[in-house]
Amino acid sequence: MAKTIFEEMGGKYERQGDYLIPCLTVPAEEEQAIGIWGQRHLDYLKQYRKVTY
Repeated sequence: MAKTIFEEMGGKYERQGDYLIPCLTVPAEEEQAIGIWGQRHLDYLKQYRKVTY
């Protein structure tokens, strides 16, 4: 059987029953700082929209 692009790039599959499922992982997200307007919006949400926050 010909290799798929996923396999050529180093991807692996795991067998679950009769199906081959790709083994995927999500990379960890790095924290990003928010600017002054983001901070003010966050303060507004905390003060006036507690359910949304």
